[in-house]
Amino acid sequence: MHFSIPETESRSSDSGAQYLAYNIHVNGVLHCRVRYSQLLGLHEQLKKEYGNNVVPAFPPKKLFTLTPAEVEQRREQLEKYMQAVRQDPVLGASETFNSFLRHSQQETQQIPTEEVQLEVFLSNGQKVKVSILTSDQTEDVLEAVTSKLDLPEDLIGYFSLYLIKDTSDGSFSFVRKLQEFELPYVSLTSLRSRENKIILRKSYWDSSYDEDVMENRVGLNLLYAQAVSDVERGWVQVTKEQHRQLKSLQEKVSKKEFIQLAQTLKYYGYIKFEPCITDFPEKGCHVIVSAGNNELNFQVKLPNEQMKEGSFKVTRMRCWRVTSSMPFSNGSGSPNETEVRLELAFEYLMSKDRLQWITISSPQAIMMSICLQSMVDELMVKKSGGSIKKLLRKRQSYLRRSDSQQAVKSPPLLDSPDSSREPIVKLSSKLSSVSLRGISTSNSTGDMSADDFHGNYAFEGIGDDDL
Repeated sequence: MHFSIPETESRSSDSGAQYLAYNIHVNGVLHCRVRYSQLLGLHEQLKKEYGNNVVPAFPPKKLFTLTPAEVEQRREQLEKYMQAVRQDPVLGASETFNSFLRHSQQETQQIPTEEVQLEVFLSNGQKVKVSILTSDQTEDVLEAVTSKLDLPEDLIGYFSLYLIKDTSDGSFSFVRKLQEFELPYVSLTSLRSRENKIILRKSYWDSSYDEDVMENRVGLNLLYAQAVSDVERGWVQVTKEQHRQLKSLQEKVSKKEFIQLAQTLKYYGYIKFEPCITDFPEKGCHVIVSAGNNELNFQVKLPNEQMKEGSFKVTRMRCWRVTSSMPFSNGSGSPNETEVRLELAFEYLMSKDRLQWITISSPQAIMMSICLQSMVDELMVKKSGGSIKKLLRKRQSYLRRSDSQQAVKSPPLLDSPDSSREPIVKLSSKLSSVSLRGISTSNSTGDMSADDFHGNYAFEGIGDDDL
């Protein structure tokens, strides 16, 4: 997640007093507005819990009214502070930090705490309606959905909630994985768009983990619905013969066999991003990037119209960073999301002694970064002999709902494959089992917000055989 404070805003309190608000954006979209005193209160609480040596420095108080130059300086300092806290594996995952952001989000959007019905979609379009509180955090909503589906508790960690946006071709694109610092109902409502929805999908990359999930009836149904949906949308590449075999298995309702065949297909377990621009192999090339199988796959259209395909293994990326250029708004307090320029750059080991930076310009650059990090997370968990199973932390205040359980419907039979449709793929996202180190660095002069810089622990294990 990319945190920034692109602008300040003069606002009035309930008493009519004027104050300066700092607009905190996540991935270029307004998350909340906070005052300096609120951020100072957060800082003091973090210091109390974790000590001065852990918590980054906070911009000091001023005795007199700030000049415009001092306001801008404080904005930059607060932005760097929030990024440093978020990137710290302890502070960024702390309940103190995340509850502050959740409360601030709800307060900013002025949504009272009350019980509501929330629709969460499955991959096959089926709706799951759950009764939640507007103040319920992501894990509460996830647990409510999986509980209604009767998914066992030890399998909840294999699934996540994602924010998606419908596209004009009848498909959808992923916006982000819903995070622990946000309230799903508030996040969805604040977008004020019917095109946005919340969807439940599996949250891991390694298809071997499918075996764990398929041991359970509900888990099998969820994976089956997702596999059928991905094939039907053309997100997984299939030949006519493979499609015939898949359709035959679907007619027999051979769900496990359908998934096992799908696992052998190209781009199974990938996410395919919207077309964007790269500087590899030369500047200005149009590219379709896919993430999966511990790599970024490039389908590049060269200036001479020739198509080239290649892959970049995550284990050969020494590091990567995300940069953003975010213009100030004209008093609206919320810049247009489409105006935010995002780039993902990674340093790749092209040969044994040669590293090269490769840049992708895409509105989904942060999502790409999250995919890379989650791939490394899984690799490190597997290397350490650990498991990706993660039981949700139980909040004492969480109340189980009495909703009746809902079955996962079987999808309709596959249509004939459309040869004109390009294969896309599905999303998995960040696991919290292992976190990468985050290093905040300064941007180029044209950028308003600092880089998100990620070192890659998986890179350290590369040997000659990997090259």
